Amino acid sequence: MNWQEFTALLVLATAMSFSPGPNTTLSTTLAANGGLPRAMRFIFAVPVGWTLLLALCAAGVGALVMAAPALRIAVQAVGIAYLLYLAWKLAGSGSLASAKDAPLRVGFWQGVALQFLNIKAWLLALTIAAGWIVGQPDALHRFVIVAPVMLMYAFTSNFTYALAGALLRNWLAQGRRLLWFNRAMALVLVLTAYWMARV
Repeated sequence: MNWQEFTALLVLATAMSFSPGPNTTLSTTLAANGGLPRAMRFIFAVPVGWTLLLALCAAGVGALVMAAPALRIAVQAVGIAYLLYLAWKLAGSGSLASAKDAPLRVGFWQGVALQFLNIKAWLLALTIAAGWIVGQPDALHRFVIVAPVMLMYAFTSNFTYALAGALLRNWLAQGRRLLWFNRAMALVLVLTAYWMARV
């Protein structure tokens, strides 16, 4: 992989990883409601799940999923339903919680599984697999380069969003700010679900 290809990968990874989506929204919300330690399980889950998804796409499974309309619709439907469920749980919560009382409980394995229900994650994994890995004579070598880079981006972007949520925690504790914050985050999840339905 030459430096032009690697630079293009970094530009795409930056744009896709740091733009708002289901993962970053949940990272922010989990940290704002339950604290940064509560969000860390999900933050670690995202890169693990996404790397597994990239490996499947590099192996050709992702293209099969996207090519089979019934399977693609099933992935979309379950992902949309889960995001709407999380939005519903979040919309009515207006008080700061400890880890055990947080309105959202998205643990490590749920975070890993969520990557397989996230159309944005599928599209990014397919784009990277098709553009940088599949069909290349050094495909395995490229995967060994690309996977850690994307793993780092997945962790860094979600940790950054969670840190922002954690820093807002004391400010959100005043009055009804947390309720309106949670409703705004719930709306972001609903809008993400709407976007996923139209992809």
